Amino acid sequence: MANKHAALNALIEPVVTAMGFELWGIELLPQGKHSRLVVYIDSPAGITVDHCADVSRQISAVLDVEDPIPGKYQLEVSSPGLDRPLFELEQFARFKGHVISLRLRAPFEGRRKFKGLLAGVENDEVLLQLDGEEYCFPIDGIEQARIVPQFDA
Repeated sequence: MANKHAALNALIEPVVTAMGFELWGIELLPQGKHSRLVVYIDSPAGITVDHCADVSRQISAVLDVEDPIPGKYQLEVSSPGLDRPLFELEQFARFKGHVISLRLRAPFEGRRKFKGLLAGVENDEVLLQLDGEEYCFPIDGIEQARIVPQFDA
């Protein structure tokens, strides 16, 4: 699956970058006979629905020619949003001090889901403060991570 993500990233990132956006991440989600390819784009000025539509058309053209995904799939282009997913160590470092939720590929101390304060990154590990303790999770062991939006009352 890592090779598939790398191949998709190699096809999609130049298109997104050429259009003036940052490729935040890619999720390929199998759903029965079909798959869903979600491409997250970002920009300091924000992302509009029109940006997503424009990028979707360009990516779709490249994917139609290269055909990297077997079978049918649905392409979605989206802003990462307030509850943005985190894919790379640099993204975790960028959001140090935020509350995140993460799901591990394999259980740690009997559980796979954790929610706590992102304390930073060290080498290839994400540091999470939870219940007065600090946990280190290797980036390769994290299946999914998202920012938990905090709203001041």
